[in-house]
Amino acid sequence: MTPEPAVTDVIHAGGEHLPVLLDEVEQRLIALSGDAGPVLTAHASSTIAAGGKRLRPLLVLLAAGDPPLDSAPLVRAAAAVELVHSATLVHDDVLDVAALRRGQPTVFATAGRGAALCTGDLLFARAFSELARNGRPDQIEVLSLAGSALAQGELLQRADAWNTAVTLERYLERCDLKTARLFGGACVLGALQTGGPHDELGEFGARIGLAFQLLDDVLDVSGPAERTGKHRGTDLLDGTVTLPFILAREHDAELAGLDPRTIDSPQAAEEICDRIAATGALEEARARALAMVDEAKAGLPAGLADQQHFALEVVANGVVARYS
Repeated sequence: MTPEPAVTDVIHAGGEHLPVLLDEVEQRLIALSGDAGPVLTAHASSTIAAGGKRLRPLLVLLAAGDPPLDSAPLVRAAAAVELVHSATLVHDDVLDVAALRRGQPTVFATAGRGAALCTGDLLFARAFSELARNGRPDQIEVLSLAGSALAQGELLQRADAWNTAVTLERYLERCDLKTARLFGGACVLGALQTGGPHDELGEFGARIGLAFQLLDDVLDVSGPAERTGKHRGTDLLDGTVTLPFILAREHDAELAGLDPRTIDSPQAAEEICDRIAATGALEEARARALAMVDEAKAGLPAGLADQQHFALEVVANGVVARYS
């Protein structure tokens, strides 16, 4: 896996131990996606190999600070978080009838609904099996609560489908459940493993997770497809109303009265994206995300080692850099 530039900056800031631990996490992910029979192994392995930024396991490691002499439990916690994240992506692709993920064909597209559901289930099961080896009920509870929040957030998103009147508060609640809770949980897991300030670091993770989701929704409107791996306005085509639309409808009465079911082609979605951008909503959404990142950095607990504090600030800045 080749990290993105912003992630590379974090790795350099985190110290010499960080790339070693990340490589160990990667090896655990490869091992945990295998040995499930030829069909499931192929689908689970391809899902893991598709990569991504590995931002959530990175947060586990950074929140831990200096690694303990026995780093295996920390590596297991980091791998478990990424497996839960990967499982939700596979299931999301089923719900969204998605053909592509990170520019690659999804398990759903190549093998069908049943295979995709079973692949996601396998990854969920392997995540908790791996974490259970740490013998820490508190860690199991943290990951379980984050996984439950993901499911609740998905249900909210389904309930809000095609509703252009969804409120900002409801949207933020959905983002908190679907994204921020797992970011926060990742930080809590790392801090618990080394006895760090887990509550404060969990809040840090949740704030940057929320900013991450806001900017992801901005990227869906701004594109381009070569960067995001999907057409502009994919959320609109799916009936998902996100922050850019919510902000834009305050400045464009026709958008406020739009029936999203009329957005029935990538070209139609592109046209709506252009109208959203013309209102200045993308800049406003980005400003909100920037404010969340600033709050996250300001809330970092006192007493962290200088290198750990700096690395966490770098990862927070990297959330914003992905939009720039």
